[in-house]
Amino acid sequence: MNFEEYATAWLRDRKLADRTRERNESVIRLHILPTFGAGSVADVTAARVRGWRGKLLAAGIGDPTAVKAYQLLRALMNTAVDDELIRRNPCRIKGADRYDVPERPVLTVAEVFAVADSIAPRHRLLVLLAAFTTLRFGELAALRRRDINLEGLTVTVRRAQAELQDGRLFDKAPKSAAGVRSVSFPAELLDEVTRHLEQFAAPGRDGHVFVGPQGGQLRRSNFRDDWVKARQAAGVTTELHFHDLRHTGNTLASTAGASTRELMTRMGHSSSRAALIYQHMTSDRDRAIADRLGAMIRGGGGAASDPSERDPAGP
Repeated sequence: MNFEEYATAWLRDRKLADRTRERNESVIRLHILPTFGAGSVADVTAARVRGWRGKLLAAGIGDPTAVKAYQLLRALMNTAVDDELIRRNPCRIKGADRYDVPERPVLTVAEVFAVADSIAPRHRLLVLLAAFTTLRFGELAALRRRDINLEGLTVTVRRAQAELQDGRLFDKAPKSAAGVRSVSFPAELLDEVTRHLEQFAAPGRDGHVFVGPQGGQLRRSNFRDDWVKARQAAGVTTELHFHDLRHTGNTLASTAGASTRELMTRMGHSSSRAALIYQHMTSDRDRAIADRLGAMIRGGGGAASDPSERDPAGP
């Protein structure tokens, strides 16, 4: 069985979202087929897989892409095992299916507002909601007026915007049922939300909350320059990505005392893994707990305010 023919059929028969299919096709075409495409499925050996991965890394292919290519090759070869084309999957490199994600920056509340103050007025609320509701860019770009509840102070996520390589935009359903959710925003942002809806949102209940400078749909490409300029003007780290506002918001929510389940709901995750990471990150909460316990001790008379007042006969 020719490898390229098998890979093409394998990808065609998988149920994937359009953007995911496009991304997988690109990785297979650029990083897998040049090495394995001309041979047969049985020609893919463990030694060739090790050599292939080593060449990818030596060529400067980023860790995320190298890991994605390895994951796709391993999944394809698992199917080849099921189809009895090979006896054993040759993708057996320990740790090749993951990489260490560098720690992302976390902004203070003051820094979030500094960025919001520095960006174009039509994007100000985009920054604030990203930080204080932890919605993703695609979820924010897909919001409609009817998704904003001014009385209940909530934003409801029903869809997410995706963009294909040819520039086409489309809305897709969240990855899981947990992605459809209502997230509360602070009452302190109500005036910001109201002002934005009055000045910048598209008209009608189904009008987009966030639109581009010419009134069309918001795109990452027509937002990126404004983001970079605002980041620089605010004097925050040059490594700050827009997605880091979500990271900041999750950290702030955990610091504010959100439980694992509450974090999962706000993030739109069905697994507790990511929520637990944020809870572990906010170790300063332990200091706050200790300080509160100290206040209880002081209030209950469990400790003298001055060491000289302690009973000398005590321990």
